[in-house]
Amino acid sequence: MTSIPVKHCMHLSLPVSIGLRYLRARRRNRFISFISFSSLLGVTLGIMALIVILSVMNGFEKELRGRILGMTAHVWVRPPAEGEVLSDWRNLQDRLRMQPRVQAITPEVQGEAMIVHAGYINGVQLRGILPEQSQATFIADKMVEGKLQDLAPGRFGIILGEGLARALRANVGDKVTVISPQPVATPAGILPRSRRFTVVGVFEVGTQEYDTAMAVAHMQDTARLFRLPEGVSGLRLKLDDAFAAPAVAAALNAVADGRYRAVPWTEEHVSFFNALKTEKVMMFIILSLIVAVAAFNIVATLVMVVIDKQADIAILRTLGLRTRQVMQIFIAQGAVIGAFGMLLGGAAGVVLAWNLPAVMRTLEQSLHFKVFDPTVYYISDIPSDLRWPDVGVVLTVGGLLCFLATLYPAWRAARTQPAEALRYE
Repeated sequence: MTSIPVKHCMHLSLPVSIGLRYLRARRRNRFISFISFSSLLGVTLGIMALIVILSVMNGFEKELRGRILGMTAHVWVRPPAEGEVLSDWRNLQDRLRMQPRVQAITPEVQGEAMIVHAGYINGVQLRGILPEQSQATFIADKMVEGKLQDLAPGRFGIILGEGLARALRANVGDKVTVISPQPVATPAGILPRSRRFTVVGVFEVGTQEYDTAMAVAHMQDTARLFRLPEGVSGLRLKLDDAFAAPAVAAALNAVADGRYRAVPWTEEHVSFFNALKTEKVMMFIILSLIVAVAAFNIVATLVMVVIDKQADIAILRTLGLRTRQVMQIFIAQGAVIGAFGMLLGGAAGVVLAWNLPAVMRTLEQSLHFKVFDPTVYYISDIPSDLRWPDVGVVLTVGGLLCFLATLYPAWRAARTQPAEALRYE
């Protein structure tokens, strides 16, 4: 039977002391020690992978949210019904400026159109803005060529997304034809309304939704193209905190009295961000299987220890060790394996998640291989956003799986019958 030094028992309970003692394998059962190490390594790798992958997914979500919020309004104040316009938008704009969280307001005329150049044609969303009131459009910070101030009323200038300009083979200074879906009556019959615009700039946001399907012109020129009466399609509000948009929209709708409707960005892109959350949850469940496999290794390790230590268990039972204490021996042994694995995996995952962009750059330089080619992808580096609540959830789930893995072997050890175990000893 394994001897237990008295000094160990002075600091730990007897079952825990025995469980820790069993972790120190003797020469004849090195294989059990190897399985214990494999279990610890599996837990470590599983916890580390979970933390790193969740951080990467958080980073992508943060990056995409930032780029989307860079082009969409925090709150979009629109007419109560489709096809209408906000006619009294100037007075409404003055009232909205008095809202405590509103930082900037941009009036906008928008509509669907087709752009033709050099035999190429693309459908776009055409936005008409006032360059002097463009604080809520975020386009000024995304300009690659030209500037918003180049949009002057009556000159029919247009700014294209980078992907759209590339698809149309259009450069700054080129003439493009913008076709409105609204028909116009001519002696030749009913024809689409069109207008020649001059490309005065190019912007790049970094998301295909905007770079390949959006163009910006002066609000007056856009209203003339779409033949809109005096009014705007809506007002774009920029807030001091984008996540306050639902509350601000609810407050505006409460006093709207049917004159307008306030829509927060969370509602406009709800499907997209719900898809990201669902993907994150599914990835967490899938990667948790790694920890579950490591927990099965703990089961195998403890079952082998139970079989190897049956004589010791029988002697301890004859000396008065209770069933509950026998279970505690093997629960303690499995808990130590799981705890060390979680601590090592948690520390490694946190360090790697914090330094992942630098690590990936080093690997790319060493291997001469680019994971995200900037000519193909808008994101050239792997983003990482470590969130401590995620780390807590990972460690909690990992700890629960490791604890559950100890129950069956501990229960089996507690059922050991001393007479049967010692019969052939």
